[in-house]
Amino acid sequence: MSTIDNIPTLYRRGKDTSDRRVLDRITRDFSWHAGKTGPAHEDWEVLLSREWLVTNGLGGYASGTVSGAPTRRFHGILIAALPSPYGRTMILNDVSEQVLLPDGELFDLGGEETTAGITNFRGVTHLFAFRLEAGLPVWIYRFGDFVLEKRVHLVNRQNTAHISYIWHGSQAATLRVRPAIYFRPHEGALSGLDPRKYSVNSHERWIEIGDASALPALRLGVSRQDAAFHKDEKKIPDLRFRVEKDRGYDNVGDLWSPGYFELRIKPDERATLIGSTEDWAILEALDDEEAFHAEMERRRRLISTCNPALHDAFGGELALAADQFLITPIGRVGDTARALASGDEIRTVIAGYHWFTDWGRDTMISLEGLTLVTGRHAEAGYILRTFAHYVRDGLIPNMFPEGKTNGLYHTADATVWFFHAIQRYVEYTSDRATLRLLLPQLCDIVQCHLEGTRFGIRVDPNDGLLCQGADGYQLTWMDAKVGDWVVTPRRGKAVEINALWYNALRLLEEWTREERDSDFAARFGEQAERVYESFNRRFWNSGTRYLYDVIDGQNGSDDLSLRPNQIFAISLEHPVLDRQHWKPVLDVVQQKLLTPVGLRSLAPDHPDYKSRYDGDLRARDAAYHQGTVWAWLIGPFIDAYLKVHPDNLQVARHFLEGFTRHLSEGCIGSVSEIFDAEAPFTPRGCIAQAWSVAELARCWVKTAGMIPTPELSGIHPAGEHVMK
Repeated sequence: MSTIDNIPTLYRRGKDTSDRRVLDRITRDFSWHAGKTGPAHEDWEVLLSREWLVTNGLGGYASGTVSGAPTRRFHGILIAALPSPYGRTMILNDVSEQVLLPDGELFDLGGEETTAGITNFRGVTHLFAFRLEAGLPVWIYRFGDFVLEKRVHLVNRQNTAHISYIWHGSQAATLRVRPAIYFRPHEGALSGLDPRKYSVNSHERWIEIGDASALPALRLGVSRQDAAFHKDEKKIPDLRFRVEKDRGYDNVGDLWSPGYFELRIKPDERATLIGSTEDWAILEALDDEEAFHAEMERRRRLISTCNPALHDAFGGELALAADQFLITPIGRVGDTARALASGDEIRTVIAGYHWFTDWGRDTMISLEGLTLVTGRHAEAGYILRTFAHYVRDGLIPNMFPEGKTNGLYHTADATVWFFHAIQRYVEYTSDRATLRLLLPQLCDIVQCHLEGTRFGIRVDPNDGLLCQGADGYQLTWMDAKVGDWVVTPRRGKAVEINALWYNALRLLEEWTREERDSDFAARFGEQAERVYESFNRRFWNSGTRYLYDVIDGQNGSDDLSLRPNQIFAISLEHPVLDRQHWKPVLDVVQQKLLTPVGLRSLAPDHPDYKSRYDGDLRARDAAYHQGTVWAWLIGPFIDAYLKVHPDNLQVARHFLEGFTRHLSEGCIGSVSEIFDAEAPFTPRGCIAQAWSVAELARCWVKTAGMIPTPELSGIHPAGEHVMK
């Protein structure tokens, strides 16, 4: 008889135990009020609200809920990253299972929601446990004395998904696995499915599903030779995607299944359903066991090269979460060709899952936490050199739209964040060659800002401060827009942009002096001195004892809204704010904006403050930067706190405690984009956000008092890690 406590998981049964020694402690159990047979009916809502995410290093991913029922249009087993013009594409939407026990009793696993309500709940009652092992999802289903273990992983740098099953018990059972599809763009309409467009062809033990378009075919097969495919076409109508309904989007759609695979599965045997868009030669290069252990070895190496402060269980989770955002953008073929020709590689950062692509601002803010504290220094260099290629008129791109090869440049701060990212990279790596390569561009960037560039981004000759603004554009990180309504336009001289501008000038002064260009260094130093004087004279408000958020706004007015943006005047490498004002600013931010999961974007006593981020698109965007908590802001807050209180590492670490609980809610094992502004601080927005994870990882290292080390000798011992 198998019990939940002594099941040898698929991972632990591997031939090579080296990955186990590193990874088996990085386990996060998600619990609910389960009875002896699984969750009670009232726990359905809990199982629907917790999500999981697995990525493939190309921008593709798999994601769903713990329950197995999709609640978003973005939930699927294989969302493939395809070359332009396609971009990310839903290829394998769902897989459902049936288990036929030795006594003939049949169980449907998982559950789904239709417009008629919840169905298949009887199968969900057999879901006994869910956990992440080394960042990968594992489900445990129990049927009396029998247990079925299921897990999902994607093959790195492939559009290939593996769903593996292992059976525990004294007798064999029959397993039926039914794939369901609707090929569509990542954010495409849910309606319009036409099964007549799909063709199904056999290829030895595989089937190949194509449609009438030029999309690659979906190849499906089971790792076992005795698996049989039964053609049994079926339309699954009126699936309800409840989160999309709440968000005001298209929320009802259909799927189509060509049939199901069936096989007998003996005790402790494994079977794997493989779905892929790759060529046959790539698909058949690794069997399912080889692919799984290759992924485990890759994850072991990721942990082993991290800063030692990430070698505890929580830090290891953050390192694995960080890996999800670092990708090779498969669609930008020209970028790849240029990089390879110069002996480089192309990398970028997905800003957030499920719907964001790569954003310049998010990438530069995230660079240290995703690549430098995790020991992935070469990839940091790839990212910086990739973005340097796209500098236009003194700006790096704000974003690359899905399926496109050209960037959009409507941002005033991404480029000055570029300087910050380079400074952090050089400090970690001492890579002066890359700095020298980029230095002429950095000088040109400053010149473009002095002369004026796109979107009204220019230095005011009267005070040396950087101003920005153009009709219909939102150019700072507070960039919510609904139709023609720019919610927080912040046109004028924004506090964080001028803090970043000053920091960029001081860095350029240092770098040019180090390269023995004293004339340029003196010029940049003079500009920086002018910014420093003007900033402290104009932004400090002695009455409130904090900083204006924007001065010289659209109507010549100054905005005294209490926002977190002023924290950057302290937190950056070269703080622009006079030291005497650091503590008053920090104190007011801590008192009115700090929460257990980041900083509020607006103080609660402001008339525009919104305590919740929910409703349709207009309601959400009205709250996006009007109180909503942003997790990534915990990073600059801790930087500022430790400048004011340099001996209080323990207190600074305390500010991160809320995130240790959060990793068991929202997307299990990752960090959400935003949270409601009041308790219980419900997670919202993207279920996994690059700069949220990056800043948490960076601060986990910083508050441990560790010094970045490029070479690590191995994994430090850690205790048991079971988070519930």
